[in-house]
Amino acid sequence: MTDYNSYKSWPFNEAKKIVKRFEKNNPKDKIIFETGYGPSGLPHIGTFGEVLRTNMVRFCYEKLTGKETDLIAFSDDMDGFRKVPDNIPNKEKLSNYLDYPLTSVPDPFELFNSFGEHNNSKLKDFLNRFNLPFSFQSSTDAYKSGLFNETIKKIIKNYDEIINVVLPTLGEERRKSYSPFFPISEITGKILQVPIEEINNEEFTVSYYEDGVLKSKSVLDGNCKLQWKVDWAMRWAAFGVDYEMCGKDLTESYTLSSKICKIIGSKPPENLIYELFLDENAEKISKSKGNGISIDDWLKYSIEESLAMFMYQRPTTAKKLYFDVIPKNTDEYLTHVNKLESDDLNPDNPAWHIHKAENPSYKSKINYSLILNIISVCKSEDPNVIFGLIKNYQSNFSKAETDLINRMIDCGINYFRDFIQPNLNFKIPNSEELIILKEVVSKLKEVESSADADEFQTAIFSVGKNSVYKENIKEFFKLIYQVVFGQENGPRLGSFTKIYTKDKTLELFNSKLNV
Repeated sequence: MTDYNSYKSWPFNEAKKIVKRFEKNNPKDKIIFETGYGPSGLPHIGTFGEVLRTNMVRFCYEKLTGKETDLIAFSDDMDGFRKVPDNIPNKEKLSNYLDYPLTSVPDPFELFNSFGEHNNSKLKDFLNRFNLPFSFQSSTDAYKSGLFNETIKKIIKNYDEIINVVLPTLGEERRKSYSPFFPISEITGKILQVPIEEINNEEFTVSYYEDGVLKSKSVLDGNCKLQWKVDWAMRWAAFGVDYEMCGKDLTESYTLSSKICKIIGSKPPENLIYELFLDENAEKISKSKGNGISIDDWLKYSIEESLAMFMYQRPTTAKKLYFDVIPKNTDEYLTHVNKLESDDLNPDNPAWHIHKAENPSYKSKINYSLILNIISVCKSEDPNVIFGLIKNYQSNFSKAETDLINRMIDCGINYFRDFIQPNLNFKIPNSEELIILKEVVSKLKEVESSADADEFQTAIFSVGKNSVYKENIKEFFKLIYQVVFGQENGPRLGSFTKIYTKDKTLELFNSKLNV
């Protein structure tokens, strides 16, 4: 039986934090994980990443302990609508609904009863697309059904202590009007951020002025919305959350919410602070801006597993999330999945986490970069033609390999058309470079057409080692890529020659050398 305690990949290290949480007392029957989503804009790839990563930690915890778990995907859809996103239709119509709960704002796409419901549906759709297990929870439903009532009572009974923790973190002006409770106006339906004049912790009501009139309202059954840092602590306590990760921008919020959670008699969850995703301008990706890459964008250009690979890697390191990271992450995934069997399904292999300890049995050396370069030179966008060339390298494929390669070909055609073809820039070699490249052609001619990829690679490599590039062989291959492929990077040339065939490769070289 596998001893999972010996593994040190970050999901296992996070899971061990939860195990340690219960060292001095017996763990609950079910361990609760939570992820949060603010549906003020369409869900972006960062939201997906949080759920995926949390599920990886969850799976490792189950392997370590055998305990039952649940993951609550919580949507704060009762939050106030503060800004009209840039990437939606009917923007003018929505500008009339600022400060309304998101589930009271009309759906600009006219598909659901509210903007909140529309975005919740999008969240559930793409989580289901990746087969990520979760239990969805709407904030609006939880408030209005009374699910939060008992915990909200603890908030109002500890009102003064909570206020004393929160106020030092606020600016001078905000302190004057701050309250954890935001009443919902019976006149407009808006969420009111008004000073609270009186707290009744026996009747569970708050009093406040609206339009010059003193009003009293229950804080239960969705009549008031909690300010979100207090809300975060409240739901940790209400659901008994044991683990929730969050972005670096919420570090101070996590600290404050943890203090509030303790005040109302609960233990805050274990936590991982992950770094944020950045767009091509090194700016934080945002739901309202719609910058960066969407789920649909990524899946147009690569396979689902490559996105999981991107999310797995170095969660505490800031990473650029733009189109040029896609090929690299696809090939890194293939490298790891190729090692699964030889590593005896090593749980520290990223592919083990992506496939939940299952082996997808992909053993082929065909990778995404190679496919992109075949598409680039074969002058065809017919997947059958491209796969036909690939069979020059490997004649027989398993069903799993065939499926994955076909998916990469379909995505690769899209990627080539949108990103590679418009930016091809073929270098014209100078006289010294031309001599070297002609030597590559000469060496390739000496190799039998039936030779394997390594023999072609060795022949090409030998030219570089006997040239001015012998101390910097990377520059030698870069020269070939720039002249022959119009790019600074390219495939393993031995594998490419085997797939494209020796004769066609020679023809390609000669066409670029004007031979």
